[in-house]
Amino acid sequence: MKLMIVGSGYVGLVAGACFSELGHDVVCVDRDAGKIERLRAGIVPIFEPGLEALMLANTAIGRLTFANDLGGLNNGVDAVFIAVGTPPSSIDQSADLSMVFAVARDVARAATSDLVIVTKSTVPVGTGDEIARIMRSTAPKLRFCVASNPEFLREGNAIKDFMAPDRIVIGVEDDPARVALERVYAPLTERGRPLVSTSRRAAELVKYASNCFLATKISFINELADLCEAVGTDIEEVAGGMGLDRRIGSTFLQAGPGYGGSCFPKDCDAMLATAKTNGVTLSVVSSAVAANEARKDAIASRVIRALDCGTEDNVVAVLGLTFKADTDDVRQTPAFPLIHALKQAGISVRVFDPQGMGHARKILTDVEFCHSALEACSGADCAVITTEWQEFCALDARTLARAMRRQRIVDLRNLLDHENFVREGFVVHSVGRPTRLPDQAAPGLRDGGSAPASADWEDVSLALSSNVESGDVVARGRAFSSGAYGAAP
Repeated sequence: MKLMIVGSGYVGLVAGACFSELGHDVVCVDRDAGKIERLRAGIVPIFEPGLEALMLANTAIGRLTFANDLGGLNNGVDAVFIAVGTPPSSIDQSADLSMVFAVARDVARAATSDLVIVTKSTVPVGTGDEIARIMRSTAPKLRFCVASNPEFLREGNAIKDFMAPDRIVIGVEDDPARVALERVYAPLTERGRPLVSTSRRAAELVKYASNCFLATKISFINELADLCEAVGTDIEEVAGGMGLDRRIGSTFLQAGPGYGGSCFPKDCDAMLATAKTNGVTLSVVSSAVAANEARKDAIASRVIRALDCGTEDNVVAVLGLTFKADTDDVRQTPAFPLIHALKQAGISVRVFDPQGMGHARKILTDVEFCHSALEACSGADCAVITTEWQEFCALDARTLARAMRRQRIVDLRNLLDHENFVREGFVVHSVGRPTRLPDQAAPGLRDGGSAPASADWEDVSLALSSNVESGDVVARGRAFSSGAYGAAP
């Protein structure tokens, strides 16, 4: 099949590369001429494991091409996918659909025959209805079959998620759209991947409902981690016991500094805006959002308390700037509000991230950018793990102890082997676990271990009582495209 994808950002590029890998001829369109030239030269503007290799392989054989206009629309294209951005509105945090509607108008103006139009951008319920209305009014003599096909891609795992999906959701209102999408995804359904066909509105809601549920799961486990700290138990043991229940599952039960990225914060806000418009109260989603916001400053307070000697002349190394590992995306990352709070407290901050430094340099000021985790930690009073990069697991406790001025670790991802660091003289603060002191036996009250000193419990309590906000505020500004068709994140 011949497919056109309008919007060459994260979603558009992953979809284009994967569709071409499935055997389709794909043209990715973006009005940013500079981006298109770079893509034609083999320069991928985002970091996503496996994406560059897939793109280069398929461009080399001619199955994946790039254009900065809709000129190829009438050359036998079977379906047009809309994959432009839907950023939060500055007015009410609802999804800004201006770019989606602009594509709909432009495609309708350029088309000379009937077309299947598929929305891959994340859009509120009813957007497909408006797209259909716009296209009918723009080109009333043509038939446009508008469908919804939401993406469920995890940054850092997008290629696998696309090529081996848990499910493929298509929302259709007519046979031409249904048949076209069944053909598009036939290479996957023939391998046993389930395809779920729903109404167009249901498909639009599936995407938002899925992300809001996962965000709620994260907020729940983070609040439960606070309780674990208060009662002296280990959140990972609790989450492990919960996750074996098939009704619950083990994914998204990793306690940490709060959710971030381009999807969960934006989609929860958009879902709440849609509910408000329709006179519905989503109290569970509202509570999840509020809990995540509150976590940001609670985390900042936790780090400041870990210094245990005030803030004057202290240096903190923040390891990890992206909102999760295996991406270069710093949008809504928990690291940024933490850094902001540390700077406001008069603390000097050094930072390192394996992939996010380029984007972070455009946003962060008055911090020291370092070339490695060890460089960031050298002479620091405290090191904070904010992103679960695997290379941080390899940090040598003895080397770090010699490099740092004071031995303090705040592991916000429960990533490190805490035993190694305690043996080297570190005080280790983590999430959902008691504070570990140097030479302290592994805490496990059921095994006869002793509880942490009362002063440490006091520190934890003070940190938890802080009503500061959590890590998902910044970097809404980074977009993966420019021009009238801003690409979907």
